[in-house]
Amino acid sequence: MTATSSTAENTHRLSIAGMTCAGCVTTVENSLKSTPGVVEASVNFAEHTATVRGHVDAKTLIAAVTAAGYSAAELRSAADESEKEAAEVAHYRALLRKFMVAAVVGLPLMLADPLGWMPMLDSSAGKIFWPLVAVATLGVLIYSGGHFFRGAWKALRARSANMDSLIALGTGAAWIYSVFVIALPGMVPTLARHAYFEAAAIIIALINLGQALETRARGKTSEAIKRLIGLQPKTARVIRDGKEMDVALAEIGLDETLRVRPGEKISVDGVIIDGHSSVDESMLTGEPLPVEKKIGDEVVGGTLNKSGTFLFQAKRIGADTALARIIEMVRRAQASKPAIGRLADKISAVFVPMVLVVAVVTFLLWFYLGPEPKFSYALVTTMTVLIIACPCALGLATPISIMVGVGKAAEYGILIRNGEALQQAGKLTTIVLDKTGTVTAGRPTVTTLLPAAGWDENKLLALAASIETASEHPLAEAIVAAAKDKGLTLQVSSGFEALTGQGVAAIIDNKKILFGNARLMAEHNIPLADLPQRAQALAAAAQTPMYLAVDNVVAGIVAVADPIKADSALAIKRLQASGLKVVMITGDNRATATAVARQVDIHEVLAEVLPGDKAAKVVALQQRGEIVGMVGDGINDAPALAQADVGFAIGAGADVAIESADVTLMRGSLHGVADAIAISRATVRNIKQNLFGAFIYNSLGIPIAAGVLFPAFGLLLNPIIAGAAMAMSSVTVVSNANRLRWFHASKA
Repeated sequence: MTATSSTAENTHRLSIAGMTCAGCVTTVENSLKSTPGVVEASVNFAEHTATVRGHVDAKTLIAAVTAAGYSAAELRSAADESEKEAAEVAHYRALLRKFMVAAVVGLPLMLADPLGWMPMLDSSAGKIFWPLVAVATLGVLIYSGGHFFRGAWKALRARSANMDSLIALGTGAAWIYSVFVIALPGMVPTLARHAYFEAAAIIIALINLGQALETRARGKTSEAIKRLIGLQPKTARVIRDGKEMDVALAEIGLDETLRVRPGEKISVDGVIIDGHSSVDESMLTGEPLPVEKKIGDEVVGGTLNKSGTFLFQAKRIGADTALARIIEMVRRAQASKPAIGRLADKISAVFVPMVLVVAVVTFLLWFYLGPEPKFSYALVTTMTVLIIACPCALGLATPISIMVGVGKAAEYGILIRNGEALQQAGKLTTIVLDKTGTVTAGRPTVTTLLPAAGWDENKLLALAASIETASEHPLAEAIVAAAKDKGLTLQVSSGFEALTGQGVAAIIDNKKILFGNARLMAEHNIPLADLPQRAQALAAAAQTPMYLAVDNVVAGIVAVADPIKADSALAIKRLQASGLKVVMITGDNRATATAVARQVDIHEVLAEVLPGDKAAKVVALQQRGEIVGMVGDGINDAPALAQADVGFAIGAGADVAIESADVTLMRGSLHGVADAIAISRATVRNIKQNLFGAFIYNSLGIPIAAGVLFPAFGLLLNPIIAGAAMAMSSVTVVSNANRLRWFHASKA
């Protein structure tokens, strides 16, 4: 058995060095995907990272990247991330130094040429001056432009072409031609005797400056991740053998007791065992108000203790904490590619070879059909085409916006699983809302007791609570809690049975007890007298009535109500105002469901739907041509969430089912759905702006560089201007994407 095949499937995150354009992304991605054992590989040009999943180890992946002509290192810890960040800063400073050296050589030459300060090539001064300029610009090409030439050579060895290929060809051709002109001027027509040393130096300077500015701007796109990582404290106060001591986060063990004092960050996830406090969970949930915590409540690592002191027991540590899982989920989403991004990658993969063809055609047309000096015109236009055509902006257009958009969503307590979900959320036409825990608070309470003849309220409630002690339904918890609050004695049941969509059955004190809806009573032919009319009145008031029967004789009604969340109506109004059709789905009876829907202004209700049928209702909406988003608790509604075009799992804190849907909302507010859709639309709009700018830039820039305006207007694009335009196009794309960092969702 080979080492690869015996390796368990896992996910590796690599830092990739040496990528300069979308062509590099394709090369690295293909080299990783072709590695035995790799199931999935995605390269993020904006972050210069690769995420790889499969039965393969990191060393094999690094070797594959190296063979493709690039460098790689595995990112495993916060220390690795810090090293990567430090390397980015060092790279930025190196680019600035390279820009300065190239500018110091190139700028005086560029300014002196139009002023006529340059000596003639064949003059005695020229024979000394121009060789010195050639040597100086060669130094620029080696020091300031060496990475372009090395990248071009690596691409050539890998039988591919990239941005480095275009820059190396353009500046290299300019320098070689200039050396030929000053060495053998007699072999060049008089009109063509012009040296382009300044063009080569200034182009190298401008591209280095552009990459430096791009690197600096790219660093801002990952600020959301940096903030999340920054939530983790470096140490925690642990109680061991009766003594309190500060230990590093990595040294905390499961079930250890930790103390948290006012103003301190909570280190890991756990349960409070002594004391109480209020905890600021805003950086995880987006909820601004502190949450009161007491004994038995869960606390989440990374949140901030506001007032009291408490002890808690560690229940999740390391990579299992909610914060660690959130950071990993945000990273995966930032590295993923939506359909619109994959399209840009495919275009970029063939773009550079196409540009090389265009450059050759441009040279031949000018050389054979252009005016004198034909060779000079052919060289200048070809060099300009090569320089202006670099598809850097095209490669950055999608990933840079995805990174910022996913990061911005995380700030709102919205965790997006992948770029596809981010793109799709903005296209939704219908939102299906599960009622319990989504529109309502999910914390029902007993509101009405209607005993039949011969029964009293306490006896009715005690028997209902006795049968519900074996149930896990939220309504059961409310009934049991109400009985305990009244101090009622509960009886032991046997033969408990949950009847899907109807209720529950059990034996108590040798009597058959049935507790559920009217359908359950009808199933057992139990007469209900006037209770159905009274049940309808309760349902019309948004209460859920449940019948209790003993040995097939009705004993009364227990009604439970789940209060509507304070902000549900406003959030639903936001969704409707954004053009979405809102549908509520529930297993509750139609009267209760209609009453709840009326209070929040929902006009379409799917009531009395069994849990297994919710996915079918989503399918029915999709067959009507709707693009459907399903909002549920992420566990009970899993089939419907999976069937929907975008599934939203709504929950709170550490209990949220992070992996259960396309989008996870860390707080229990429907405003999160509206915020996610607004962020999706803003991000996709931003991507389209970037792609449009990149496409227009290349579509217009290449023909102008090739000289299409020359016959009519006598205009040619200067290679130096082309270099500046190419460098600034990437900066423009990154800057436009960073505008998303100032996105604010309107609650109006």
